Amino acid sequence: MRLFIVLILSAGLLACGPEKEIDPTIDWTVDEFYRRAKAELAAGNYLTAIEYYETLESRFPFGNYATQAQIDVAYAYFKFDEPDSAVTAIDRFIKLHPRHPSVDYAYYLKGLVNFERGGTALDFLSERDKATFDRQLILTAYNDFRLLLQRFPDSKYATDASKRMIYLRDQLARADYNAAAYYASRDAWVAVLGRTRFILANYQGSSVIRQALELQLQAYENLEMEELARDTRRILDLNYPDRS
Repeated sequence: MRLFIVLILSAGLLACGPEKEIDPTIDWTVDEFYRRAKAELAAGNYLTAIEYYETLESRFPFGNYATQAQIDVAYAYFKFDEPDSAVTAIDRFIKLHPRHPSVDYAYYLKGLVNFERGGTALDFLSERDKATFDRQLILTAYNDFRLLLQRFPDSKYATDASKRMIYLRDQLARADYNAAAYYASRDAWVAVLGRTRFILANYQGSSVIRQALELQLQAYENLEMEELARDTRRILDLNYPDRS
C-alpha cells in the first residue's frame, strides 16, 4: 500500500515537472504577471512584455489588471515598432471601455502611433520632412489628434496633441505644395492652379503660403490669365515686400 502511494506521488511529480519547465509562469498570480510585464516594458524588453500582457489577459480576463493590460500592450506594440498591432489593440480598448478614465490616453496613443509611422519619437522636433511621405498617413495622424481634442478638450494630452496638429497641418500643406511643384515641372499649369488654390484656401499660416502664391503666379502667367496674375502679384508684393 505504501509503495502504491509512493508511485502515485512520483507520477504526480513527473506530471507537474515538465509543465513547469515548459511554462515558468504557470503559478503566477495576476499581480505578479502585471508586475513582471511592467518591468519588462520599462527595461525595453517589449516582446517579452507583450507576451506577459497577452497571457495575463488570457488567464485572468476580468478585472482591473486585464483592462490595464489591454492598453499597456498597445503601448508595448508601439515601442516594438508594430504600429498595426498597436492600433488594433487601441481600437479594441476604446470599443470595450468607452468610458474608462484612460480612454483619452488611448485616443492620444493612436495619434502618436500614426504620427511616428516610419520615424522616431524626436522627428517632430527636427528638420525631418514628413511631407515626402504618404499624405494619407499624415492626414490619419492629424485626424486622430483632432478626434482627441473634440472628445476630450480638457485632457492632459491636449496640449501636446495641439502642437502635433500644427506641425502635421504644415506638413500637409508642404505635401500639397510638392505635388503642385511636380505639376509645374511637367508644365501642367491647370493642375498647378488647382493644387495651389487648395493650399491657399485650407492652409493659411503654413510655411508654404509664399511659395504657393509664387507658383500660382507662374501658372497664371503661363496660362496668359493676366488679370489674375496681376492680383496674385499684388498679394505677393503686399505680404512679402522684400521679395526680389
